[in-house]
Amino acid sequence: MKTCPQFDAVRAEYEREVGFLQAHSKRHEGSPAAKSSARQAISAKQRMARALTGHVGRCPQCG
Repeated sequence: MKTCPQFDAVRAEYEREVGFLQAHSKRHEGSPAAKSSARQAISAKQRMARALTGHVGRCPQCG
């Protein structure tokens, strides 16, 4: 699938956020903050999928 630079930028930003949240969750394993970060990482993945799907639907270069 050929994508535009904006798609790649949005994806990279979300992947960075998910990475930070997962790293925090692993660092503080077992604590309430870790559990919260793990849930936020799942939500960020869902938001990323929604954002990228919407982008592909609107972008003439990606769609």
